[in-house]
Parts: sequence; structure tokens; C-alpha cells
Amino acid sequence: MLRQLTKQLGTVCFFVLLLSACASVSTAPSGSYSQAARLHLYDMREWRMEGRVAITSPKDSWSANIEWNHQPDFEKIRLSGPLGQGAVVIVLSDDFVKIDRGGGNVQSSNQPEQFINQQLGLFVPLQSLRFWTVGLPESGQKFQETGDGYVQDGWLIAFKEMQKTGVETLPHKMAVSNEHVKLKLIIDQWDLNGGKAN
Repeated sequence: MLRQLTKQLGTVCFFVLLLSACASVSTAPSGSYSQAARLHLYDMREWRMEGRVAITSPKDSWSANIEWNHQPDFEKIRLSGPLGQGAVVIVLSDDFVKIDRGGGNVQSSNQPEQFINQQLGLFVPLQSLRFWTVGLPESGQKFQETGDGYVQDGWLIAFKEMQKTGVETLPHKMAVSNEHVKLKLIIDQWDLNGGKAN
């Protein structure tokens, strides 16, 4: 009985946090997505974002809070459930990935995307997503522009809503999909080059 009540309370707190996060987002009108206007962001060395992610596939679906810290030589992604429960930390550096599930359960591999696919149960193109998250096609790879984004490497990247973040306009709501996986990302806060931009 106590376990069930705790679970219900956790669910209620989760939705309250989601609603409060939605209310605090600054989404001043910023025009439509333009890839050409974003080319200077390839030079951005550091960024950090906080938000929520939902992923669905024919076999599975899940959602989590996400914190992503991008540095020149590594990516650190923290996924967690309500109130930080069940946190998973992914550290990606070049062609090496480490996944920390807490409690000393740390695993690593030199085949990042295959390993992440195995651990999470579905394929997420993290190495491309680090570009897509800021609204850029992955550098050095072909892409085709669409009305609200682009297609790259078999994935459709669509920017549903942009937000003014300091002097930049960055994604607030975006969707990434192919025939197997759909990923929705809502970004509530950006921190660019060490300074908050939200």
C-alpha cells in the first residue's frame, strides 16, 4: 500500500514539475527555422541544455528528463525519471562511450551507437543529435532542406518551435524520426558558452 502511494505521489510530482517547466519557458516569437542563418553556430564550443525527451519505436517507448552538456572533446548526457530517479549518465568522447547506471554499474565500448542501441533498446544517433539539437545538420554530411528542418542520413529533423535565447534563436520543440524511431525533444533552458541564455 505504501509503495503504491509513493508511486502515485511520484507521478503527481512529475506532472507538476512538467507543468511548471512549461510555464517558465521563454518562447518569444522568433520567426521560422532557417539553416543558413545558423552556420555560425558550428563555431560554438560549449553548450548545455535541460529539457524532456520522449522516444517511441514499434517495440518500446519511454520518456525522461534530459540534461546535455556539450564540450569540445566530449558529450555528457544525463537521463532521469521523476525527481531524478533512475538516472543514467552517458559520456561520449570520439569513438568511446561510457554508460553509468549508478550503484557501480558502469559499462563502456568503442562502438558508441551500437552499444547505446543495445543498452537503451533502440537506436538513437547521438553523434548526429549533438548537431541537430542546436538546429544544424551534422557537418560534412549531405542533407536536404525541408520547410521546417532537413533530412539527413535517413532521418527527418523538424523544428516545431524556436525560442529566443539571448542573442541566439535555438530550438524549443523538435522532432527527429525515421521509419523505426520517433524522438521528441522539448528544451526548457539553454546555457551557451558558460552563460545562461534563457
